[in-house]
Amino acid sequence: MPKPKKRAPVSGRESPASPVPSADRDGALLGDVRALIEAAREQTARAVNSALVGLYWHIGARIRRDILKAKRAAYGEEIVAALSRQLTAEYGRGFGRRSLFRMIQFAEFFADERIVSALSAQLGWSHFIELIAIADPLKRNFYAELCRTERWSVRALRHKIAHFLFERTALSKQPDEVIVRDLSALRDEDRMTPDLVFRDPYFLNFLGLPAGGFDEKEIETAILRELEAFLLELGSDFAFVARQKRISVDSIDYYLDLLFYHRGLRRLVAVELKIGKFEAAHKGQMELYLRWLERYETRPGEEPPIGLILCADKSDDHVELLQLDRSGIRVAQYLTELPPRELLEKTLHESVRRARERLAIASQRAEPEAIENRPAQRPLRSGPRKPKRPRP
Repeated sequence: MPKPKKRAPVSGRESPASPVPSADRDGALLGDVRALIEAAREQTARAVNSALVGLYWHIGARIRRDILKAKRAAYGEEIVAALSRQLTAEYGRGFGRRSLFRMIQFAEFFADERIVSALSAQLGWSHFIELIAIADPLKRNFYAELCRTERWSVRALRHKIAHFLFERTALSKQPDEVIVRDLSALRDEDRMTPDLVFRDPYFLNFLGLPAGGFDEKEIETAILRELEAFLLELGSDFAFVARQKRISVDSIDYYLDLLFYHRGLRRLVAVELKIGKFEAAHKGQMELYLRWLERYETRPGEEPPIGLILCADKSDDHVELLQLDRSGIRVAQYLTELPPRELLEKTLHESVRRARERLAIASQRAEPEAIENRPAQRPLRSGPRKPKRPRP
């Protein structure tokens, strides 16, 4: 009789097999923990950044008070140099002479601490270094507010400044008081105006269009191929809706080149591409598209659609005489090849100057007309009034 095989001794109690961990469950857990860590890091970074910006503003304001009290430029140089040596010895890098002078400029150019506090929620010290290098206060405030609302990186801010975003906006061509009003509305109410959104010209050099010539279809195809870059050039808050949007009127089909939606303006934006110079007939075509979109595509709570005609060239007199703003239409030139920077800067500044001159002339003409149309005042009575008859 064969001997039974001995079982290996078991140490301890045998437990039932543990469930095999699910890869999906483990992945979800890891993702949730990662999200918590990243959120905490981001929140900490924002808090540190805001505290640093506030510190640099207060340091600049404190030094500036001492310098202004002394009323001597040489004293300012002396005190900043001495203070820099002491702070660097105690706290290390970050408090050099150049850095302290930047802090003084920061406190001078951004004098309102409440505005600095609001901006520092989105802008870091590197953003402010770029901003204080801008001499024009209106231009500086424009970039600060757009940087806050559109959450630009430092690299994006440098790109916008280098590509003359302010000079290309419709806002830059308005009187100073209008610029101040629109920027205040953006800062206090987060209210975006069309003058802040639309620009002229648009830089489309990234499309890679042939130098020998191209048609509207090629531009449209190139834009869709480089849609991300085109949206960056249009500006933040634009969302692509449709290409060759069919518009049917009395059994006739028309096709709108491109349709976008702007979240800040809360309205549809119709874009027509023209390879030639702007013509008066383009206005009627765009007006038809806008009225159709307003009737059939606009949703409750949205503003009426606005049109943008992009053309290779345009006449300012044509645009002014057609009073396109009243129809909600903007006309802008596009550049597929950028000229040298100096020439571009000169051209844009000249465009701003001419636009402001036209506005000034138009307002001067409007003043006498307003006086003429004012209702005539009744002449004052001369001599004593007749006594009223007593009622019977």
